[in-house]
Amino acid sequence: MAVKRVTMQDIADACRLSRNTVSKVFNGRGAVPPATRALILQKARDLGYAFPAEQSSVPAPPVSGTLALLTHNLPVDYHFGTYFVTTFTDQITRAGYTLKLFEISDEELQSRKLPPHFFPEQISGIITIELFDADYLNMVCRLGLPTIAIDSPAHANRQLISCDIVLMENVASIVSVVRELIALGARHIGFVGDREHCGSFGERWVGYRMALSEAGLPVDERICILSPDASPYNDIDWLIDRMDRMPLLPDAFICANDYLAVHMMNAIKKKGLSIPGDVMVTGFDGTSQSALVDPPLTTVQIPSVEIGRMAAGLLLERIRNPELPFSWTHIRTTPVWRSTTRKR
Repeated sequence: MAVKRVTMQDIADACRLSRNTVSKVFNGRGAVPPATRALILQKARDLGYAFPAEQSSVPAPPVSGTLALLTHNLPVDYHFGTYFVTTFTDQITRAGYTLKLFEISDEELQSRKLPPHFFPEQISGIITIELFDADYLNMVCRLGLPTIAIDSPAHANRQLISCDIVLMENVASIVSVVRELIALGARHIGFVGDREHCGSFGERWVGYRMALSEAGLPVDERICILSPDASPYNDIDWLIDRMDRMPLLPDAFICANDYLAVHMMNAIKKKGLSIPGDVMVTGFDGTSQSALVDPPLTTVQIPSVEIGRMAAGLLLERIRNPELPFSWTHIRTTPVWRSTTRKR
């Protein structure tokens, strides 16, 4: 019995792509994202497609394509991502790619829908930032495109997520900060931020608890503000109300990022208290604004420029070698001591 000849339409059907897209790859006419091209060629080999006698495969075109940045909250001031995106874009542009931003709406997040102008067949790779919904991230991973997530959903270490993840180191720096606060005389230390918001906030909470336990001090959630991230943390009166409900004023507040720390500082000052005399405050991110507030904020510096370079390199390598094992990369962070904490 004659064996049926594999056609471009067969390959297109198997890849769930148009025949025109497959034709572009085999005829060398028109741009096709590298990831889509690789899928088509691999499926052709799997199906036993008869390549032209003069070539065992189709020559690779110059690297070019579009990378997608998916975010639920576009990074703005008081966020390390502001500098990260600039460096990342510079690196991928040098490699011949362009970056297109897709901001996920609340409705799209809840219904697990991609933005209407997002077409997977036109995308070579994906990077996510401020996208911490585990179900949505898993849906993105199922697209089969090379994907890197900057930070992770809460409790991501309990799941098998099919993408590379780049995080800043959180636990060691927070342990170091809490140890120093204790050395400065703090015995009642509160935490500010939603520990369930993302992987980094959760790890900072873990570091806070570890350091207190190490010192034999209790974790007292009554002197913490752990409300969901959607709560009005930028409302000074709301923060004052939360502090007024505490059985005692902490000696220090560990804030999950600089944004929260600056608003806590404003609330503390509105209560007529001094920083660091009455209460010390620390943040996390090392944003430029942290050095400009009054008093300058003690924080933990994230090397956002370096993270941008590393993330670009990882995504480009993932595009070139899609079968590599997925990786989790932690980038070291560094405490920066300023005037919101006392001196020894």
